[in-house]
Amino acid sequence: MRKYTPKDSVQKEAYFSDRFFVSPSVPRFNPNSDETFSKDFEEINYSINVQEAFIEHTHLVIIIDKSFLISCIKLLKEKLEYDMLMELSAIDYLASRDGYEIFYEFLSLSKHKRIRIKCFLQKDESLESVTSLFKSANWSEREMYDMLGVKVINHPNLKRLIMPDDWYDHPLKKTYPLQGDETASWYEVDKIFGKEARSIIGPEQRDPAAIDRYDTTRFARLGHEVPFDTDISLYEPETNISYQEENTSKIMKKLKPEESVVLKRRR
Repeated sequence: MRKYTPKDSVQKEAYFSDRFFVSPSVPRFNPNSDETFSKDFEEINYSINVQEAFIEHTHLVIIIDKSFLISCIKLLKEKLEYDMLMELSAIDYLASRDGYEIFYEFLSLSKHKRIRIKCFLQKDESLESVTSLFKSANWSEREMYDMLGVKVINHPNLKRLIMPDDWYDHPLKKTYPLQGDETASWYEVDKIFGKEARSIIGPEQRDPAAIDRYDTTRFARLGHEVPFDTDISLYEPETNISYQEENTSKIMKKLKPEESVVLKRRR
C-alpha cells in the first residue's frame, strides 16, 4: 500500500514554478447600458439587496447574499419572465475563501436574455433547494452535492448522482487527486473481495487506453486464446478460428421455413 500524503495544502501550491497562463479579464459593463437589463436590475435591486451587478458576455450577473436566493429566483420567474433554469453549480474556493461560489443561469424566452445569479456559501453552511420553483434543479443540485459536497436542504431526494453511495469525498473538489485517492484505486477490490485481497489482486487499472498483451484472459486476441494463468511470455500458441458461417447451413436445415426467412433478412 502506498504511503498517504496529506492534501490539505494542494490548492495553495504552485503547479508551475517557471511560468503559468494568466487568462485575460473579460470586460464588464454597467447594467444600465442595456435597456432590458436596466429595467430588470432596477426591479431586483428594489426588492433585494444586490452586492454587485454587471453585464459580462451578454449576461447580466447579479451577486447577492444567499439569504435572498429563494426570493430573488421567485422574482425572476414570476415577475421578470425568466422562465427557464439552464444551469446551476458551484466553484471550489475552499483554499482562498473557505467556501463555494454558487451560480444559477436563467433564460427568458420572451426577452431572449440571460441572467446569472451568484452567491457565496461557507463550507459548513447549507443551501436552500430551488426544486419547488424549477423541477430541473433536481439533478443539478444532486450533482453539485455529489461532485463538490455542497449540502442542499429541502431537496426531495438528495443522494449521490454519479458516484456510488459509499464513495469517499467529492471528485470535483480541487483537493481531490486527479487519478483518485487510495480509496478510489482500491474501491472495486475492497467492495467485491475485501481489503485482505489487495496484495493478491493489486490496484485496479483505471487507464481506459491501457492494453496488456500478456493479459491471460485474452479477450481481444482472436486465434490466440489460452487458458487462464497460462504463461505466454515466450510464445503465443495459435488456435484454429471457427467462424459462425461454417455452421450456418446446418442451422438453416433445423429451422422452420418462416424462421429461416427471418435469419436471412438479418444476415
